Amino acid sequence: MSEGTLLLRAPGPSLLNSEAPAPATRGRGFSFGMFWEVVRTGLLELWAHKVRSILTLTLLMLGVFALVVMTSVLDGVMDKIGTGFAGMSWDGTVRIAPKTPETGEDRKRFAMSPGLRYEDLGRVTLANPKVLAFLPRAQKSVTVRVLGDTERIYVIGVSSDYAQMMNRPIGIGRGLTEDDQRRRSTVAVVGATLGTKLFGGADPVGRDLVVEGVPFRIVGVQAPGQIFNDENYYDANGILIPLQTYMDRMDPAHKLSQVTVKLRHSRDMGEVSAMLLGRVRQAHHGIEDIEVVDLDAEAAKSYQNFLEQMHGWQVVLMSLAGTVLLVGGVGVLSVMLISFSDRRFEIGLRKAMGASDHEIFIQFLLEAVVLAAIGALLGTLSGALLCQALSSSFPYGLVVNPVGLLTAWIVALTLAVVFGLYPALRAMRLSPMEAMR
Repeated sequence: MSEGTLLLRAPGPSLLNSEAPAPATRGRGFSFGMFWEVVRTGLLELWAHKVRSILTLTLLMLGVFALVVMTSVLDGVMDKIGTGFAGMSWDGTVRIAPKTPETGEDRKRFAMSPGLRYEDLGRVTLANPKVLAFLPRAQKSVTVRVLGDTERIYVIGVSSDYAQMMNRPIGIGRGLTEDDQRRRSTVAVVGATLGTKLFGGADPVGRDLVVEGVPFRIVGVQAPGQIFNDENYYDANGILIPLQTYMDRMDPAHKLSQVTVKLRHSRDMGEVSAMLLGRVRQAHHGIEDIEVVDLDAEAAKSYQNFLEQMHGWQVVLMSLAGTVLLVGGVGVLSVMLISFSDRRFEIGLRKAMGASDHEIFIQFLLEAVVLAAIGALLGTLSGALLCQALSSSFPYGLVVNPVGLLTAWIVALTLAVVFGLYPALRAMRLSPMEAMR
């Protein structure tokens, strides 16, 4: 009895200042009071052991930060890649291009054909109800001199509807017109990348660019876009001129690099491809020296490969983030074990004053959760700030993925509960007499 009296009178930590509530009201008053006391005690523990706490919080923060940023950036990359594939405009599209000879026999046979030429367009581009547009293209690489510097550029001859059909919007000025084609005008639309290189960001519209002795008046600049294939790259680093002008001024041989064919419906791909192959074979005296490529299928295959690569990266990054969080959970275990050792007298005194084993267990478990929640909050804030900083690099911005954020918090708090169980059980099973010796 005397020992019990001494325990009731003994001064204790600040969390013992209030008397125990009456049995009738203890449940609700205890839960709210203990929650605040747990938060306050957790903060005091962090402040009392700064180095240890910083290390633990850093691991938890990095784990949550990695999950938040990883899921958000992967979403942004998916949007960016999806926009890039859409920018290729390969849906419902086939391409006629010269075939590369694979054997000596092929080389001999192809030599008897003039190849894909401008003169073939009269036969190849005959109207067909299943075809939306024929887009011939010819190009060559040349060196130009501007403002005292030389630059290697691509000169590309295209039809007036090329920009619209292949999703090449004009950023400044205007595009090529049917009148430019008919008059064989020496006008050009400059690619976005080339315009920046040649004129240092100044407006090039209205200036002249001399290509192989021919001055071209710049009438427009393409809008910047993502580069996902060779054509995108050539267009961004070259000039587009009317196809008829190209044939007259740039290439006396009238060679075409390809003819892109836009279909009204993708289901007609096989029929139209066979029709095009037959037309070119007739123009080339029965020699099949061209190939018809289904660009829609090529794009689908490339996109599937991209998705498989992204899945691999997801597994790797999730594993790294999970490992960091796991190490952070071990840090929580270490902190709570040290806290248990430092507060043995307090635990014994609380039990002597009437605190149940269940209350001690809940207090220690909640302290571990509070510790994890602080680390998760810091990781969330830092991840959100990084996403905001990177937002301008993605076509639709970069917002925090709610699924990734929720997953990060659930994992962090679950690890806190799991690794906080052992210290909480030890505190719960500690007898008052043993703790206060």
